[in-house]
Order: sequence, then structure tokens, then C-alpha cells
Amino acid sequence: MELYKRHNMDGVKLSLFSNRVQAICDEMGVTLKSSAFSPNIKDRLDYSCALFDAQGKLFGQAAHIPVHLGSMAFAMQELVAQFDWKPDDMVMVNDPFLGGTHLPDITVISPVFCTDTLCAFVASRAHHANIGSDSPGSMPLSTRLEEEGFIIPPTRMFEGGKATAALLALFESLSGEPCVSLDACRSNQTLGDYFAQFGANNKGKVRLEELLATESIDAFAEKVDNLNDYVERLTRSAIKTIPDGAYGFSDVMDDDGAGSINIRIRVVVSIEGDSVCVDFCDTDDQVAGNINCPKAVTAAAVYYVFRCLMPARTPAAHGSFRAINILTRKGSLVDARYPAAVAAGNVETSSRIVDVLLGALAAAIPESIPAASQGTMNNVAMGKRSEVGEPGAWDYYETIGGGLGAHARGCGLSGCHSHMTNTLNTPVESLEAHYPLQVVRYALNPDSGGVGLHKGGDGLIREFRFLEDTRVSLLTERRVSAPWGLAGGGSATTGENLLNGEDIGAKLNFRARPGDRLRISTPGGGGWGKQLE
Repeated sequence: MELYKRHNMDGVKLSLFSNRVQAICDEMGVTLKSSAFSPNIKDRLDYSCALFDAQGKLFGQAAHIPVHLGSMAFAMQELVAQFDWKPDDMVMVNDPFLGGTHLPDITVISPVFCTDTLCAFVASRAHHANIGSDSPGSMPLSTRLEEEGFIIPPTRMFEGGKATAALLALFESLSGEPCVSLDACRSNQTLGDYFAQFGANNKGKVRLEELLATESIDAFAEKVDNLNDYVERLTRSAIKTIPDGAYGFSDVMDDDGAGSINIRIRVVVSIEGDSVCVDFCDTDDQVAGNINCPKAVTAAAVYYVFRCLMPARTPAAHGSFRAINILTRKGSLVDARYPAAVAAGNVETSSRIVDVLLGALAAAIPESIPAASQGTMNNVAMGKRSEVGEPGAWDYYETIGGGLGAHARGCGLSGCHSHMTNTLNTPVESLEAHYPLQVVRYALNPDSGGVGLHKGGDGLIREFRFLEDTRVSLLTERRVSAPWGLAGGGSATTGENLLNGEDIGAKLNFRARPGDRLRISTPGGGGWGKQLE
């Protein structure tokens, strides 16, 4: 029971508190999913919900998207310190350099008060397919942040429960319709997912207020402190199982879509007792294309990897970050300067950061680390832009699963999302019901996993047939550098993007015509161990 001891709080009480706050986050997620309009949220589940204390320190989250949750936890303290919070306020942000990840990920933050005292925050983050980019799906092949859509600095969108002029102006810009009041905007489906987020935050507030009504503010704060201390001890205990030493690894991004290739990410993981320093300072400079990362995204990848080494039931709390020190070099790929383009950094580069961290740790704890998974989210954004008032505009965005890396205890899974994303593959029925598209093939990509004693998982094949003129953006990786194997296991097969049978490369914008077919074959995962004769 030593891990639990502090302020006379036993393990049973701590477990009950931890599970109750996680349940609040789970219910926020159910509310968001159930009330959202887009397949991106209600079917793919591209959203996350979490709770923070009055200083912005994480003390609860649902098992949603790692890249969302880790980056929110990294940035929230600075965000909430910027405002004089009042009951029923609501703040929105998507600026990657001020607490966001990439522009389509909208974060909504609401304070929770006990009488007149600020006690906590609830927050949700969701991916919106239309954030004002000229490119449908708002995932363009960009070279500056401004090309990726509307940049929302931390902005009060509700004040005392009333919509501000800033929110109405944003909604008018997104919908292309007059928005003189909140009620006038409710019927616009483009805005439906925003209202779903507002509802999720309100649900979280109600449930947290119910919890706070059962005890004093001091008792609640003590439980949060206990939870963080307990999680810190679990984290340090997990780090202590790794032998002391410095472990380096590097891997490359295929390209940035703007002329640079083989952009290197290098890490040195230094273990000393129960603490770790993760040093990315030798990583290549930021690039012209949009694979750059704000530091919050890099931190999310680091937190995710070390979270995977902890016991399965470890609560999500700020205490887990205290033992982890992250070093980056400003102006590098993993800590880019404004106004760097970052749309793919959040999805593609974050995946490679996980790869290099796992590669480094494999030298220290080889039996605990899997081979590389597909290492890409295979981003597909598409749609149609219309003139104001003209019907037929649509936006769609999805990521496509692939193979997972094999490990010492077995083969990798096939056709799954991995690591920094926890979304689902969009059901064919939902996609075809909402958009002028047909999915003519959806299958595993055979023999794409690496060979070995344990085989890597296979990727997917997803082939679209366009039913009308459509603008398409592809942001994909592992089309050149393959996911690697471990312990003598083989590398996986790289992915491939074909338009009407012709290879079109990893990152591009193009216009598809009715009848055109886009086939995306995703990478497998690396194999583990030498293959038996």
C-alpha cells in the first residue's frame, strides 16, 4: 500500500475518486459523439475530453486521442492563466503555437466554480473538417500556418453564458451565412459539431459540480493532490525498471511535400534512477512543408510512450509528467517557430516521434518494446467549395489504419490505428450516405507486415470512386522509409497512393473527376525476432 499513502487517503478512496472523474470524461465523450453531425466525430471518434484543476493541471481524462490529450495537458496551465474566469465562460483556441495542435483541432475550455471559487476546468478537443481553409477538409499542402484555415488565439466565446461577438463572427465566416445570434446559427450543419462540443463541456460541468457538492473545496483539492502524487510514484517506479544509461535512435520523415526529403528526427533518452531526460536537440531544422511540430505535440508523443510503460490502470494526471524532462531546440522540426505550417506535424510527425522513442528504448528494454507500427495516419481530406448560397459544398477528412508492430509476446494487429491516434476507420455506409463517394474496395493489404518469429500486422487497402468533381489532399508517410523490425524481424512494406492505377506520391493536392479511383494502400508493422526456418 506504500504507493497510496499520503494525507491518510487509502487506495480504495483514491481509486473511487479516479474512476469517478474518468467517468465524467467518458460521459462528456458520449455526449459529444451522440450530438455531433459529422462522421469525423460521431463515427471516427476524433475527439478527446479531460478535466483540469484550477491551475490547469490534468487530473482526469477519457481514453480518447493521445495526441490531443498530451498536448492539452502540456499547454493548459499557460492557457488558463490568461483569463479572469467567471461562471459560464467558455474559451476556444486552435492556435498551435498557443496551446493547440493543428488548426482543425478546436479546444473548448469551461471553468467550474464552487459558489464563488474557481475549482476546476472541463475541456474538449475535436477535429473539424472545415476550419476555413481554401482546401476542403482543411488539411492542405501548406507552407504557412495561415494557409491552413482560421487561426483562433485563446478567445472568450461565451461570457456569463452569452455568446460573444467573436463567436458569432467565427460562425458567420465558417458557414458563409449571417449569424446575428446563436439561435440563428443552430440550423447550419457546418456548425453542428461546435454545438456538440459546447454540450459536452456543459455535461462535464454539471457532473463535476455534482461531485464538488458532496465535499469541501479543500477535500477536493486534497484528492487531486493525492492522485497526482500517486501517479508520480507509479511513473517513477516504471522508469526505475529501465537500466540507467543514454539510448539514442534516429529515423526520417519521407518528405515535407515542399522539396525536402529524409528529414531526420533524433532522440537521446537518458535514464537516471527514477527520472528521464528526452533530448531532441539534434533533430533537423523545421522545413517549408507542413510536417513541423509545435512543442506541445512533441510532448504529447513523449508522454504517450512512457504512459505505455506504466501499469494498465494508471490514472491520467499531471503527476506523471514530473519525472519526465523534454529538451528541444527552437526552430527544429519538433519545436517549430511561428508561422511554420503544422497541419501534418500533429498527425504524421507525431507518429515518427513515437517511432524514434520506441527505437531508443528498445536498446534498454528489448522485451518490452514492439517493432515499428505503420508510422502514418494516411490523411485523406476531400470535398467541394461552392459560392456563398450555392448548394453542394462539403468537407470530409479521415485517417486510415495500418499494421501494428510485432513484439516479444506475439504478432502485430492488422488494419488498426496506432499510437498517437485512437480513432476508428470510417464505416463505408456512413461515408457513402453523407458524401458523393463510393468505397469500391476495403480490405487488408496482404503480406504488408514484416516477417519474423512474430509477424507484423498488415495494412489496409481503401479505394474510393468519385461521383462528382472533388478536390483532394493527401498527407501520408512511410511511402519511402519502411517501418522497421526488431530483434532480427523484417521491415514492413511501405504504403502506396494510386490514382487510376498511377503512383501519385505521398503528399499532394489534386482534382478528381467523376469515375476516378483513388486507391490507398497503407503500410504494415515491422516483424519481431528472427524467422524460423
